[in-house]
Amino acid sequence: MNTDLDETDLKILEAVERDYERSLEELSAELDISKSTIHYRMKKLKENGVITKPSVTIDPHALGMDMTVLTEVSVTHEQGYADEIGSQLVDIDGIVDVYYTMGDIDFLVRSRVQDRDQMNQLIDEIIAIDGVNETSSRFVMQEVQTNTELMSMLSDEMRENILQAE
Repeated sequence: MNTDLDETDLKILEAVERDYERSLEELSAELDISKSTIHYRMKKLKENGVITKPSVTIDPHALGMDMTVLTEVSVTHEQGYADEIGSQLVDIDGIVDVYYTMGDIDFLVRSRVQDRDQMNQLIDEIIAIDGVNETSSRFVMQEVQTNTELMSMLSDEMRENILQAE
């Protein structure tokens, strides 16, 4: 995807990722960029699919979702299995992320549940999917870091690559 981002776009993305609800006036003052420039750039970032939707971050612990489970899923390899099984995994309540991987396992699934019964039910639903051969789960004992802010994860090299993309 060629989005032709520049340093101004990256500054706007960093600011709105931290707090999407800030007004144009606040962003303009913080970034020292005119309100009209921010408005135009935000519209362009949305149209180009860089900003997909505004969102909020909900603390899962506030909802009692204290158990994080990482599950490796091995499946039977048949044509189209990645899309079909991946779609079924995504539809299971409690599953946060599904990754199709290369290597010893086929999918890595991250889930959040409130208790062991929900965790057992979730694993049972995964195993019930036609084509799933085996699962292996790990339970997170402590969340060292959970970061959903993409812009804060960028290294200097990554920023340069974005700015140089054609």
